[in-house]
Amino acid sequence: MKIISYFTLSCVLLFTACQADQNTATSSPIALKTDFDVKPINAEATKQVSKKIDTINNMETPHAAFTPDYIMGKFTPKEHTDFVLIEKEHSARAGMYLRKDAYAAFKKMATAAKAAGINFKIISATRNFASQKGIWEGKWTGKRLLSDGQNAAKAIPDPATRALKILEYSSMPGTSRHHWGTDIDINNLNNSYFEKGKGLQEYNWLVANAASYGFCQPYTPKGEAREHGYNEEKWHWSYKPVASQLTTAAKQILRDQDIKGFEGSDTAEEIGVIEKYVLGISQDCL
Repeated sequence: MKIISYFTLSCVLLFTACQADQNTATSSPIALKTDFDVKPINAEATKQVSKKIDTINNMETPHAAFTPDYIMGKFTPKEHTDFVLIEKEHSARAGMYLRKDAYAAFKKMATAAKAAGINFKIISATRNFASQKGIWEGKWTGKRLLSDGQNAAKAIPDPATRALKILEYSSMPGTSRHHWGTDIDINNLNNSYFEKGKGLQEYNWLVANAASYGFCQPYTPKGEAREHGYNEEKWHWSYKPVASQLTTAAKQILRDQDIKGFEGSDTAEEIGVIEKYVLGISQDCL
């Protein structure tokens, strides 16, 4: 009789544990793949597994739509359902697109600024891979002069040095935040404009108020807080609620060897363009 009882009790316990395991999996679905496979056999084990599941499900993970092609700008904004044409009152030129969420936030910010006597115009918004390639290769070949007036092809024969010079203000295709539809250039493309007069008033307003509308300045002055990346750009502002997810996605997905398909791309690995430029942003934008 004792043998039967122990056997019966073991079966009951095993059945109960299996049921508990099944119920746990049903009530707490795992959003991501995990590297553990635990089958709880008691209440404490079940509790511990539930904690691990909750931790995974609460992790800040990139949006599923942020594929490598999206991150690298290999799409047409005009044909993308998340993008919208920027209206004339907010744009310096026709034909620019932005993510709907970023544009909605910008319009609220622009309205608030206007009430304070400040007008904001978007002078550059989404640029896909092809657009950025045109900018980069123009500078690489010398058909387009650098910001300091140099012809890079003639003045800088060494490929890596030439790439680093262009990278002071321009991104390699596939690495630009302008691919994402979250980033805008406002009013002027010169830091000097924002250092006096009307430009200084505009910049001071942005520093004091942009965060309230979700915007941050990714390229602040370089120093201890930001050792690598592009030079300071007072005109460049990023819609953080989405851009921070895309930064996380880029960190997880992109590799230097993925950056290719344009002249000078073979310098990406030598420079470490992902770590130093894509991720070389202000802490306020992370």
